[in-house]
Amino acid sequence: MDCPVCREAMITLELHEVEIDHCLGCGGIWLDAGELEMLLGDSGKGRAVVASFAAATGSGEKPRKCPICLKKMEKVLVGPAEQRVLIDRCCRADGLWFDKGELEAIFAGADFDEEHKVQKLLKEMFGAGKESNGENNVN
Repeated sequence: MDCPVCREAMITLELHEVEIDHCLGCGGIWLDAGELEMLLGDSGKGRAVVASFAAATGSGEKPRKCPICLKKMEKVLVGPAEQRVLIDRCCRADGLWFDKGELEAIFAGADFDEEHKVQKLLKEMFGAGKESNGENNVN
């Protein structure tokens, strides 16, 4: 599968028994439909995350193509109002695209994951919050 941002081939990693697609070029993450909920390990929390999605209008970001169906994805806002994160969602429900740091930001700013298990796993895998090439990994 190719990255919807830089068109590089993505690698598949296992995060808490969920296979995620990660782009080494831009640091983005693709989650297939249902994988975000699986990361949380609780269907109620998963529904809360999905219920927090709000269509974003006038974001100014260029639409990206879904790496599965190749249709333009829609921009959605995720999380509580004061800490919303703009992500891309496939209009055909194939999955979600997170630019570098967005997935970590969603879990850092919301109470979807009280035990912070997803944040800990992401930090272990991607070194979130550590300096790399002079840039901070979290947007």
